[in-house]
Amino acid sequence: MDFAKESALIEQILFLESEPIAEQKLATISELSEEVVAKCIEVLKEKYTNENSGIELEFITGGWALIPKKDIWEVLKERYGNKNEGKLSRSAMETLSIIAYSQPITRAEIEAIRGVSADNMIRLLMERNLVREVGKKDVPGKPSQFGTTKEFLKFFRLNSIADLPKLEQEEEERFELAR
Repeated sequence: MDFAKESALIEQILFLESEPIAEQKLATISELSEEVVAKCIEVLKEKYTNENSGIELEFITGGWALIPKKDIWEVLKERYGNKNEGKLSRSAMETLSIIAYSQPITRAEIEAIRGVSADNMIRLLMERNLVREVGKKDVPGKPSQFGTTKEFLKFFRLNSIADLPKLEQEEEERFELAR
């Protein structure tokens, strides 16, 4: 069995969905078994690895999504991407990486690592839905703790926080010293 019709159905669902979608949900929507959906995913992955395809099938945030190929997307991002999507300042990226690698983390801990106020950067990152308040630290004053969002994972094409690149030893120590 070549799964051509089934793969076309799964491809259509992936095209119509705006969010990554899990295999189980693909099976429910398509009314195919999870085994057939898994075979279709393999067929589609092979199809999209071909050089003449401008999109790829990628597993992000616990589901499958059709996304633009990175090298081609760089050329088109300015016109078709969210205009402010890729435009984070250096200090916003620094704050975001501190939160990503140290979460949950308080504003004071971020400021101890950066050496400057983090208020504006945290506000900007929250507006962009890249970070959110994840709780309160159990210390006097109960300061808010921050962590990354599902939007952060999608933005950086990660399946989970565990997929972040490993820090160099000195950076890791810098993050630990401030805590």
